[in-house]
Amino acid sequence: MASEAIVMDRAAIMAAIPHRDPFLHVTRVLAREADSIVSEWDVARELPAFQGHYPGHPVLPGVLVCEFTFQTAAILFSEPGSSAVTGAAVPVLTKIEDARFKSIVKPGETLRAEVVVEQRLANARYCKASVTSGGRLVARLRFVVASVAEVA
Repeated sequence: MASEAIVMDRAAIMAAIPHRDPFLHVTRVLAREADSIVSEWDVARELPAFQGHYPGHPVLPGVLVCEFTFQTAAILFSEPGSSAVTGAAVPVLTKIEDARFKSIVKPGETLRAEVVVEQRLANARYCKASVTSGGRLVARLRFVVASVAEVA
């Protein structure tokens, strides 16, 4: 990680999407193009999910691995320079087409998500993602994210 530049730090991420602690899982963004993004999440050893999943043998729930990729996609779809907190549209998950989990994640690992937009249709973006940790494959998934008007 030391040799890679950080494109977006935590403050920039918080300006881009509405997620907040304890449910903000993207630590930094390493690359961001029009239809792709690479992010990392430093999985805290103290993450509350580890207390009950599985006590004595903590494993990061797969749903949080997926959420990390969904948040990464939301960052990709945010408008540079605009604030997610005051924006009129919110990125939401509308479909998970496929999710395959290949290895477990333990406390203290750093996950890397690579998200690519495969297709755009109106306000929806069809994505594929790959999540790795230390070079090993953790998960692959396909999903759809759409921008919807914020509900008051």
